[in-house]
Parts: sequence; C-alpha cells; structure tokens
Amino acid sequence: MQENKNLTFGPVNSRRFGISLGIDLSPSHKQCNFDCLYCELAPAITMSKQTISYNVKDYIDAVKVQLEKNPEIQVITITANGEPTLYPYLDHLVDKLNKIKGDKKLLILSNAALISDFKIKKTLKKIDIVKLSLDCATNECFKKLDRVDSSIDCQKMIDHIFEFNKSFKNDLILEVLFVDTINNKKDELDKIYDILYDLNPTRVDIGTIDRPPAYPVKAISYEELKEIADSMTGLNISIAHKNKINLNKYLNEDEILNLLDKRPQTLDDINCLLDEKSIVLFDNLLQNNKIEIKNQSGVDFYAKR
Repeated sequence: MQENKNLTFGPVNSRRFGISLGIDLSPSHKQCNFDCLYCELAPAITMSKQTISYNVKDYIDAVKVQLEKNPEIQVITITANGEPTLYPYLDHLVDKLNKIKGDKKLLILSNAALISDFKIKKTLKKIDIVKLSLDCATNECFKKLDRVDSSIDCQKMIDHIFEFNKSFKNDLILEVLFVDTINNKKDELDKIYDILYDLNPTRVDIGTIDRPPAYPVKAISYEELKEIADSMTGLNISIAHKNKINLNKYLNEDEILNLLDKRPQTLDDINCLLDEKSIVLFDNLLQNNKIEIKNQSGVDFYAKR
C-alpha cells in the first residue's frame, strides 16, 4: 500500500469548480479504457477493469486529513490516472465520501465509457457534479481520437448519457477536447453540437491540447475555439485555454445583449472579447438589471435577462 499522501492531491484552485481536493483512484500507473491521442500520460494498452486498486478506508482517511488541514476546500474531485469508474469499489467510496464531505461538493471526471452499466449509473446519481467527456459523435472519430477499448460501444455510450440525464437531478457537465484535423471538421462538429443541444447539460466545457500529448497531434487555436463556442447557440459554454487572446472588440449595448441572448458568456470570456468602452456598457447593463448572472456548477454565466 502506498502512503496516503499519494492517494489525494491538492488542494488546487480550479477556475471551473473552486478550491478542489483531488482523489486519484489509480495513483500507481495509468489504468484506462481509452488511450486518447491527446492524453498527457504515456501511451498504454486499454483495459476493461483495474488490475491494481487501493482500499476505500485509506482514501477516506487521506481525505479526512486534507479536509481538516484545508477547511477552504469547496469540491472533492474523484479522478484517476485513467478512468475512475474502473475502480471496483467506487459505490462504497462515494457513500463514504458523502458522509464526511459536509458542505463540500462531490465531483467526478469520467470518460462516460461505463455509463451503460446499471451499477455505475446508480453510483453516479449519488454525486453532486458529474463531468463526462464527449470528444466525438461518430464511432469513426472515437476510434481515431479516443482509441477506445474494444469492449465499448460508442453509440450505446451516447444513448446511455441521454438516459442518465433524464433522471439525474444534479449538475451534468460535458467536456469536448478538440484536436486539429480530427474532431474540428464541420461534419463532426455539427453532430457533436446536435448531441449537446438535445442533451442540454448544465454546462459544456470546451478546450484543446495544452500539455505535451502522448501522440504527435496538434491543438487548435483560441480563435477557433471561440468560433466553435459562438456557433453552439443555446448552450452554456466555458472555454478552457491557458493562453486566451484579448480580442478587444467594440460592441454597443444592443450587440452585447444579442450576444448574451444567443450564448451566455463567462466573465473571462467578456474580458477577453470586449474593449474598455464595451466593458463600461456591459457593467451598465448589469447594474440596470438587463443582464442576469447564473451560476452553473461553480462558473458564473452572464445572460440577457
């Protein structure tokens, strides 16, 4: 057994979720049913179950220590060097975490591959925030980009995300990570948007490669991410990009309200998009109650009232 300090990490200040304590359900090595081209971990053979697992008591003991040392923690994040739903004791762990978390939120970061499993689905419903990856809409794209294990049926996975969302009472977030020439092609983009629009999750996070990937693939630009976000009307979209570019555009009040009506923006988006004069107009609209703020799983979105 590893020392408990290796079972958790952080706290880290996440712009999307607040101050987060991470739990690593595969601290010793990568264990995943995907081998994504963009993964920051070294390439590895996909697997349908974990070969090395750590017991629930050690995780709970480690979390208790961190919660006592760091009362400012807002979110407990279940993740892994790989896929956390492969952890065989996940249901028991979630039950124990819910008993000790207090006012903290419980979050899981999953690739959604096992959501068709009734037991996994039941466990996920006990979690405050479920964040699922959805990089592709077609089997061809999934196999090329996410390199899924042969046990996974991608269309079945998408169908079960819809089924899960129908009865899930908490926050569902979908994440799409774009890789140049693979899932940013118009046909694939249109299909991804159709799925996201019909699903209507709490929030959609989009991003691209920002760490050295396992395979020789390339990121897309912030400008392209912005274009994609603007095209996906009717969704709360947060753009993740470590080198956001200040576009410094002038928009009048009507243009600002039209933009916020079509796609709510984060404050980060607003500051990157608008010039100083437009920021003043934005603040006036906010003060005059023509803009409302909606918090979606820790991120404030500004929308036309």
